[in-house]
Amino acid sequence: MLAFALALVTAAFAAVGSGVAAARTPSGAPAQRHRQAGTTVTVTVQDNVFKPKSIEIDPGTTVKWVNKGRNLHNVLPNKGHLFGTDSLASGKSYSFTFKDPGDYPYYCSFHGAPNSGMAGSVTVRGAATGSTTAPSTPGSTAAPAKPRTIRVPADSPTIQGAVDQANPGDLVLVSPGTYKEAVTVTRPNIVIRGLDRNTTILEGSFQLANGIIVSGANGVAVENLTARDYQGNGFYWTGVNGYRGSYLTAYRNGDYGIYAFNSTNGLFEHSYASGSPDSGFYIGQCNPCNAVIDDVVSEYNQLGYSGTNASGQLFVVNSRWDKNRAGIVPNTLDSEALPPQGNAVFAGNVVFDNQSPKAARSSTAEFDAVFGSGIAVVGGNDNIITKNLVLNQARAGIVIAPNPGIQQNAYQSSGNKVTGNVVRGSGLADLAVLATPATANNCFSGNTFKKSSPANVEKAAPCEGTGTGDFTTGAIDLSPFLDTSKNPAATPYQQTPVPKKQPNMRNPRTSKAVPATSDKVPGTLPDLTKIKTPKKK
Repeated sequence: MLAFALALVTAAFAAVGSGVAAARTPSGAPAQRHRQAGTTVTVTVQDNVFKPKSIEIDPGTTVKWVNKGRNLHNVLPNKGHLFGTDSLASGKSYSFTFKDPGDYPYYCSFHGAPNSGMAGSVTVRGAATGSTTAPSTPGSTAAPAKPRTIRVPADSPTIQGAVDQANPGDLVLVSPGTYKEAVTVTRPNIVIRGLDRNTTILEGSFQLANGIIVSGANGVAVENLTARDYQGNGFYWTGVNGYRGSYLTAYRNGDYGIYAFNSTNGLFEHSYASGSPDSGFYIGQCNPCNAVIDDVVSEYNQLGYSGTNASGQLFVVNSRWDKNRAGIVPNTLDSEALPPQGNAVFAGNVVFDNQSPKAARSSTAEFDAVFGSGIAVVGGNDNIITKNLVLNQARAGIVIAPNPGIQQNAYQSSGNKVTGNVVRGSGLADLAVLATPATANNCFSGNTFKKSSPANVEKAAPCEGTGTGDFTTGAIDLSPFLDTSKNPAATPYQQTPVPKKQPNMRNPRTSKAVPATSDKVPGTLPDLTKIKTPKKK
């Protein structure tokens, strides 16, 4: 998630620009201790973090988790079912009284995994501490000799029932219809496919959490389906090695559309996401990610793409990002593991009109600091931004900026290369570097543009040779970015536009089921020499 500063003064930017990164939350902080049994200790649940992350209590103490964030969360124990809740809506709370000494690690499955991401722990005094391992994935990892096709509703009335029957290599084939269920997949190396993308629909009715969540099950591919109207995510993979989403439609979901977290070796292709108050497509907390997003459309979201701490062999290519509040936003945050973000490629994309009042907006106002930006790198390093067509952004076409940090570390953006892009029609600047010194070595060459900040950015910071280093002439006023209260209104995600029909995969009834094993995804990585700059949107 992107947490750009809301009420940050210019002095804070200057501190970042000089290389001062003030740590707000030290890593490895000791557990907060609460010694009085019979009392209640509160843990705040907020977007991507539990605060405090670790607590130490006496037996008989009650822990109360209060969701003060905008997103749906849950509290799941790493092992067993002693405590926890699978749904904790914004403003709600859950309490449990711990009586037995021991260690109780837990996590939010929507935004973390056991021991990583959005995770926390309770230690009840009176026993030696020790780590608790995540539960093993059920089912055999060896594919049966004859993979089966399990048909819904012919063989199972529900998608969940069919998934629970599946063995590695099996195909769950879903007939057209509206399925009011939230599906959890823990069986590895299976394929879930709809017979018609537009009429095979998982329906959340704004009450259920996720359309499909793949939790810790490697190699699961989901194809040719629609997920709509969920409180959380449309399609979601967490803690897996090997994943694929093909010909998917996700719209009007309350968090992300199509989402991979703490996962590697993945592919999102030929898919559509809209109406998310976070991002339409998201890949986060992976290094190296070894993942590709190719030939997708993302519109009417807070962010078209968000990639928090997603680094290494990550390609976002040949896709369309339009009518969001901001387009493509790789970023760094301490609330997820593996900071800083870096070494990703964004190429061959069409990015336009990312200031739509019809897009959903996060209730977390600082998300909107990049409103009206086409491609914004926020605290990211060594990314390649090349051969994109970026049109008609209200503020900045392509912008490089720090994440200055609120309650977290500050991160500079450095070493990013912006080359061969066509950028025009931007309100403030087609190419911009905000609050970032020349010594950060971001560079610009071969772009087609009219105005930049600093002025003549390709002379100030060229990708070859020595630049002038003058980053003061033509600097942008930061106030439009910092004061998000003046940004235009948005549309509630439940009321964002319904998409038109999307293309189906070929021969969904007869095509062979190919699980997303790590040797098959993402496949051949994109060749930048073969990607061309789009000429029209």
